[in-house]
Amino acid sequence: MNYATVRPRLSEKVRLRFDRRTDRYLLLYPETGLELNETATAIVRLCTGEWTIDEIVDHLIRSYGDVSRGEISRAVREFLAILADRGLLQGAA
Repeated sequence: MNYATVRPRLSEKVRLRFDRRTDRYLLLYPETGLELNETATAIVRLCTGEWTIDEIVDHLIRSYGDVSRGEISRAVREFLAILADRGLLQGAA
């Protein structure tokens, strides 16, 4: 996969919603949902189709400057792969 050009975005069937009960974001999709931690929420919020995966990593580096680029890059790619495997992303194949 060419991470410089892929622009992941959530599938049409997926919605990011804030749950006031838990004070966390949920990734909702047909018949189920996925509770997101702060880092996962930051990644998903950038999955608009506007940013490449490398640009998502660059953005997160600015927010999590105390974490190495390699760690952030690995975490982003692993998380996006999980979402893609569940059919929750477009443009991430």
